[in-house]
Amino acid sequence: MVIKMKLSEIREQTVDELKDKVTSLRKELFDLKIQKATFKLENVAEIRKKKKLIAQIKTVLNERQLINE
Repeated sequence: MVIKMKLSEIREQTVDELKDKVTSLRKELFDLKIQKATFKLENVAEIRKKKKLIAQIKTVLNERQLINE
């Protein structure tokens, strides 16, 4: 299942929530890659969407880190 989040929704969350979200998304991404390797993944575009969401969250985390320095 693909989770859609707007950038504004990502920015509203705390740092700890975002880190937990990245961890869970990486696990889901790993599972999708396994499914793809065993030809059980029906929608390959989910992999790209998960990667994009991880990148957006990491960007917000990096912005917050730069602001706090």
